[in-house]
Amino acid sequence: MNSTVTSSPSCADAIDPESISVAQALDRIEATITALDEYEELSLKECLGRISSKPVLSPMDVPGHTNSAMDGFAVPGASLPTQGINEFEEIGVAYAGLPFDRVCGANQCVRIMTGALIPEGTDTVIMQEQAEQLENGRIRIATGHRAGENTRSAGEDIEQGALVLQQGSRINPAHLGVLASLGIGSLKVWRKPIVAFFSTGDELVSIGKPLEKGQIYDSNRYTLYGMLAQLPVEILDLGVIEDQPDKIRQALVDAAAVADLVISTGGVSVGEADYIKSVLEDIGQIEFWKIAIKPGRPLTFGTIDGSLFMGLPGNPVAVMVTFDRFVVPAIAKLSGATASSPTLLKAVSQNKLRKKPGRFEVQRGIASRDANSNWQVSRAGQQGSGILTSMSRANCFIVLSEDIDGVAVGDLVDIQLFDWN
Repeated sequence: MNSTVTSSPSCADAIDPESISVAQALDRIEATITALDEYEELSLKECLGRISSKPVLSPMDVPGHTNSAMDGFAVPGASLPTQGINEFEEIGVAYAGLPFDRVCGANQCVRIMTGALIPEGTDTVIMQEQAEQLENGRIRIATGHRAGENTRSAGEDIEQGALVLQQGSRINPAHLGVLASLGIGSLKVWRKPIVAFFSTGDELVSIGKPLEKGQIYDSNRYTLYGMLAQLPVEILDLGVIEDQPDKIRQALVDAAAVADLVISTGGVSVGEADYIKSVLEDIGQIEFWKIAIKPGRPLTFGTIDGSLFMGLPGNPVAVMVTFDRFVVPAIAKLSGATASSPTLLKAVSQNKLRKKPGRFEVQRGIASRDANSNWQVSRAGQQGSGILTSMSRANCFIVLSEDIDGVAVGDLVDIQLFDWN
């Protein structure tokens, strides 16, 4: 009697010959996606969080004129004392928005406020605390000053013609301020990609309905909504689709007709009720369907009639991990955003972490600073891909590359702080 069992590769294996690496998956996503070529012009405030469709050059110098960086006295630099003390006659006041309109001569000065234009004949501002004011309208200044101090030159911040916003930038509050300082009131941005998503599973029930035996509430759609809502996309929630090939087929066809990207959760593994891969083979094209990553190995990526498709696993944590690792860069490319990799920090592991070499692994962690302000990280509870509470307690991913064979207490590991905390 044969004492061995013929088995197939599974998520328990460190290496699955049918899986591609994380880097290969990202390369295929990058090669498959073409950025949208439609843009809209919006008022500046409406542009927050959107992706710039064109580079923006400064139409002017900022500041537009040489001005004072301090409250004090504007003086000719040539009149500054090289030894001893000089007296200056105060001949007027310059305010921000109300410049002094006469010429200042040798050994004369103008009282000046922060932001006011430097009067003609002066090139230096002495802080008011460093000048002695006399009762006869004169001031005394000692040595120790240099010509040009406490002034801001025209174009010091931005020169006319300088690049102030790159094409593909996601516009943040600082960008709004810079653009407003240039008098730019509107901007051309790429239109938001339309993302449709649904869950599959006969066991799933929407919130508000009573649970029958063996049923669970669908959490994945709420997780996906929360993650999508932080990106510059239009969101279409298509609900729960039953595990029936015809219904899944129709859902995919309908979604692809209106969306630039379709996302499903569940139904992408090798179970008898997992139909996503076979349906996609009939109506679209598959680029890959397994990645050497834990959690999240069964992930299907392809196209349907010109729309992109991402079939994510059904386990809640795997949904969040694969969304962060693969959906986010896919949406960035689709929306015209400049490509960027997740920011990784080094942290000292407070736990022994088990891991098999050969696959990329992401664990949930709680990162903090030690007494010396160095990063340290502890495991955020159990790491099963269905334990969503550990994700809610965590504030970072512990990112373990393919070549790592476990982590000892005190080892340095890579962490990626959550964007949504």
